[in-house]
Amino acid sequence: MTEKIKLVISLLLVAAGVAGFYLLADQALVVRILAFLAGIIVALLVLKTTSTGQGAFAFAREAVVETRKVVWPTRKETIQTTAAVFGLVIVMAIFLWMVDVGFMWAVKQLMGRGA
Repeated sequence: MTEKIKLVISLLLVAAGVAGFYLLADQALVVRILAFLAGIIVALLVLKTTSTGQGAFAFAREAVVETRKVVWPTRKETIQTTAAVFGLVIVMAIFLWMVDVGFMWAVKQLMGRGA
């Protein structure tokens, strides 16, 4: 039961941060952002004390570790892949345009409006 109460408190703290951002509309933007961040940080601290929160933080840590293991493409590979995608898009656009013109011609012939 205490887990659920802490989760609700965490959600209320996030809501308080968002509400603080909008209620402080006449204040400087920095103050509004700090109010929002304070709500988020305190909510995360409360969330960390729950088993659900600890699982979420562990998942986030593992995700960061896995992201570091990814072999990212080189600049040359990225440019080649992007060029291939653009080339395919252009080819498909021309093909679909030709199909559209063909259908338009066929419909005009069927409707008796062809020249």
